[in-house]
Order: sequence, then C-alpha cells, then structure tokens
Amino acid sequence: MNSDTQSPSESVLDRVLVLEMVRVTEAAAIAASDLIGRGDEKAADAAAVEAMRGAFDTLYMDGTVVIGEGERDEAPMLYIGEKVGMGKGPKIDIALDPLEGTTITAKAGPNALAVLAAAEEGCLLNAPDVYMDKIAVGPGYPEDVISLEKSVSENVEAVAKAKGVEPKDIIVCVLDRPRHADIIAELRSLGCGVVLIGDGDVAGVIATTDQDTTIDMYMGQGGAPEGVLAAAALRCVGGQFNGRLVFRNADERARAAKWGIEDLDRIYKLHDLASGDCIFAATGVTEGSLLDGVKRLRRPDGSRVMTTESVVMRASSGTVRWIRGEHRI
Repeated sequence: MNSDTQSPSESVLDRVLVLEMVRVTEAAAIAASDLIGRGDEKAADAAAVEAMRGAFDTLYMDGTVVIGEGERDEAPMLYIGEKVGMGKGPKIDIALDPLEGTTITAKAGPNALAVLAAAEEGCLLNAPDVYMDKIAVGPGYPEDVISLEKSVSENVEAVAKAKGVEPKDIIVCVLDRPRHADIIAELRSLGCGVVLIGDGDVAGVIATTDQDTTIDMYMGQGGAPEGVLAAAALRCVGGQFNGRLVFRNADERARAAKWGIEDLDRIYKLHDLASGDCIFAATGVTEGSLLDGVKRLRRPDGSRVMTTESVVMRASSGTVRWIRGEHRI
C-alpha cells in the first residue's frame, strides 16, 4: 500500500478529508438500504440524497457540487452549483451520485453504490446531464491503446495485442440496453465474452481495474456525470478512459453551452475529466462485484448492527483503502 506522505503545499485535499469522504458515502448507503426491494426508486434516491447532504455539512471544507442531482430548479438538494460543507477550509469541487442504481435498489439487484469524487477547485469537468459514449481499460497498457475514434473491433484487437492474447480472450462489460445491440453483436462476432449489466456503469468501469472480475474493457453509452465519477476513480488507480458527449436535441446542446462546453464532438480523455489530486469514495448499497452491500445483523449478545463496505482512493498517493464499518442500530 502506498504512503500518503506529502508536503502541505502539494494538495488542498487533506488526508483527514480522504477518510471523511467515506463517512459521507456510508451515510447515503445506509439511508438507501432501508428501501432495498421496496419498489420505490424516488424514495430510495431521496433518502440517499438527504443523508449525503447532512454528512457533507459536518465537513471542514468549502465545497461546490459540479456533478449532482440536476440543476437547481430540477433538484431540491445536491444540485449543480450547490455549496456543501461548513463553508470554511479548502475549496473543493464535488461530483456525486448519492445512489448509483436507483432501479437496482428498488428491485434489490446487484451493484448499487453511493459514490462521490472530490478534487481541487476546477479539476473536475462540469459535465451536463446528457449521455456519453465511453470506453475504458484498467492500468498496465500502452498509452492510447483505446480510442473512441477506433471501431469496436479495432479497440478489442489493440487491447488483445497489448495483453498478449487473442481477441476472443477479451471480456467486455456493457450496459444491457437496446442501443448497444450493434456493439454486443460486433463483440460476439470476435468471440469476446460480454458481461451485461442492468445498471451501474461506474462500477462497470471500475471493474476493469480489478483482475478478480476478469473484465478487460468497458464500452457503451451511459450518463456523462457517471463518466466523470468513473474517470476520477481511474485517476486514482490507473487506467485509460475516453468519453464523448452525446446530444439528442437542441435543448441538450443548449445545456452544454450553459456549462461552457463549446466543442460538442470533443473526445475527453482521463485527465480532461478529472485532473490534479482527487479522491474517489464508494460504499455498497446492495451486494456487488466491487463491494458488499449494507447488512443488518444481530450479534450473539442481542445487539443489532449494520455493516458496510467501502473503498476510498486518492490520486496523489495511489492509495486504495478497503474499509469495513460496523454501525450500531
């Protein structure tokens, strides 16, 4: 495990703040877990939002939400531009998804997470709430081994060559959506293994960094805010990411202009989405390949507790911490 040793001038992200971010995602995950399997997506999301905001308010920082639950008129809490924290201390940009996988949670499916990324001011792309074409791989590959300018087959062949295997040995994670039918068909024509997930593409991207998942690549179209969160995680542990915003109508193009995005066809690489020092934190809500979900247990002495599993990463040190928490009920 790498050290967090650094000089005070290197980053405004204090080491204490790294662990405090886990408290924030834990609070959101625990609140959302009360609604697992209850069939109410909105209630689960609202519970996570309220808990996350309350946890933020205890932190010594001057935070601004740059990726949130929508714009101010669309979201009562944690909207883009909202200030969080005590209003004192370091200026921090926050990207968040209090409940990544609202449908998953409502249906008690796998891989629902409470996630956030924090970075020095100006270091996270202020992405509009539109779709994004994405492709990602984990660490250890030559620079620019993947590109959205290449075809599906060209990307698979490039990764296979770099890995020293055949294209048929590559496993790709894809969101199970009708819009991905052509991608899935091309992957299967190469003989690739395709892992289809119902939701939660932040976890899907992060899976490329964990050898235990056997997933080599992530491909497909998902939310742009989730793309920024996933990029922040890859900044901490290594990997490559390409993203390109997708605009379906004039309203979405106007929303991009509002956030200062002028080149609508730009391909964003990892450091375009998340730069400088940054923190990524996630806590499992439901059981998943990345993290265990929230569990309610009764101890032999009759006491009741909730357990959580979280991961927190930091870019400047490359540190990854897996944290198991036990919370009294």
